[in-house]
Amino acid sequence: MLDFYGAQFRSVEINNSFYRVPKPDVVQGWAECVPPSFRFVLKATRRITHLKRLKDVEEEVAYFTGIANELRDRLGAVLFQLPPNFKKDMDRLQAFVDLLPPRLPVALEFRHDSWFDVEVQECLSRRNVALCFAHEDDDTDEDVAQRFASTADWGYLRLRGTQYDEAQMKAWRQRVSGQPWARAFVFFKHEDEGLGPQLARGFLAAAED
Repeated sequence: MLDFYGAQFRSVEINNSFYRVPKPDVVQGWAECVPPSFRFVLKATRRITHLKRLKDVEEEVAYFTGIANELRDRLGAVLFQLPPNFKKDMDRLQAFVDLLPPRLPVALEFRHDSWFDVEVQECLSRRNVALCFAHEDDDTDEDVAQRFASTADWGYLRLRGTQYDEAQMKAWRQRVSGQPWARAFVFFKHEDEGLGPQLARGFLAAAED
C-alpha cells in the first residue's frame, strides 16, 4: 500500500504516531518503500503535546525526534499539534523550542486563538519552526488573515475543509506560491467522504501548470 501511495504523491502525514510511537525498524521499512524524493511527516506523540503539554518533555522530545531521524533523507518534518484548550504560554513555548534539534524541520499547530500573535511568530522564526496553518469549513477570511503567517523558510498547511472548488483551490495555490518558502507541505482531510486524494491530485496538477 505504501509503495502505491508513494508512486502517486510526494509526501504523507503519519497520524498514528500521535497515538503510538513507531519502532525504529518500522520507520526504516517505511523509508525503503518510497522513492528518494518522497517525504514523511510524523505527528508527534500526544504524551508531549496533550498529556505533558510541552512541560518537562526533554526525554520524550529526544526519543521521538530520534525515531523521526530513522527516516534519514525521507524525513520531511515533525508536526506538534497542541490541544484546543492549551492557551498561550510563552515561557513554556520557549523552553520547548529550545529542546528541538537545530536542523530538524518542525511545524507547530496551535488550536487556541491566544497563540496567534507577533510574539509567538517571532519565537518560532528564531528557530525556523513553521507555524502550521489548519483550515476548516467554517473559517472566515478574517480567521485566515489572523492565523496564516510565515515563520520559517518552508510552510505547512492542513486544508481540512470537506470540499474545495476550483476558485478556492486557486486561492490556496496563490497563497502558498506567494510565500518566501523553499518548499511547502499541503495536506487535505482524508476522513469521511474520502475526497482527500482527489483534492491533493488536483492541487498538485494545478501547481505544476
